[in-house]
Amino acid sequence: MSFKIILPTDFSKNAWNAITYAADLFKEKEVTFYILNTYAIKGIALDGMLLQSYGDQALEEAKVASEEGLDKVLQMLSFRNSNHKHNFVTLSQNNDLLSALKDIVEKQDIDMVIMGTKGRTNARELAFGSNTTTVMEKLRNCPVMGVPLEARFAVLKEIVFPTSYKTHFKRRELQYLIDIAQLKEANIAVVHVDQSDMLSELQLNNKALLTTCFETVSHSFHRLSGSDPSEGVQHFVESRNSDMIAFINKKHFLFDSVFSNPMVKKIGMYATVPVLALHDLRN
Repeated sequence: MSFKIILPTDFSKNAWNAITYAADLFKEKEVTFYILNTYAIKGIALDGMLLQSYGDQALEEAKVASEEGLDKVLQMLSFRNSNHKHNFVTLSQNNDLLSALKDIVEKQDIDMVIMGTKGRTNARELAFGSNTTTVMEKLRNCPVMGVPLEARFAVLKEIVFPTSYKTHFKRRELQYLIDIAQLKEANIAVVHVDQSDMLSELQLNNKALLTTCFETVSHSFHRLSGSDPSEGVQHFVESRNSDMIAFINKKHFLFDSVFSNPMVKKIGMYATVPVLALHDLRN
């Protein structure tokens, strides 16, 4: 089965690292990568023809810079080891990133978006860059992976999957996670952080359902004591040198919203592993 993956870029080191990570992660697969750069010209408080003239010139300059930047990315990719299974298509659009992604995902039947967690500003105090935040929150019909600048692909041995067990799972929601785990023969470590020693009947049923969903891949279950899921997951990843974090972005439960939840804010600020946001198909 072939994949279609969008790689947004603002021509920063973060974006380039995400592009190379994606190419290495899926090196065994046939993939069409869409390298996307978006640009927009903000309005200037001028009148009449002067405004129109300035706007047209600025727009043309932005378009040229975008296309030249994309050509440079293709040139840089050509210097890496070529992979006959990979096809790279460049897309330059005068649009905001989210609108462009929604349009391309719908028209091209995209499987995944992989992007750097921060853009050119690389602000340390921000968990994830504003573009990544917006995309993970609002692009609800496509999985989104954020790749930190520090992340380097070598092997993928373990993917951490945090959950509260408070909602039931659908295999379709987890399919891309399962595909990646199968592709790299990685273990999925299901992590539950809770103060209570006992799971409710609902939680036990959902845990059993998750066992069924993961029956075709290596998986393990872990319970961590503590009141702060974000710290628990972060310590788990660090102590085991895990390679990725994945979770379903549900709206109404513990790990529901990627960036309103303190776990991802904390992990995002210091993360050295990619974070894969899957989506609740009921939303």
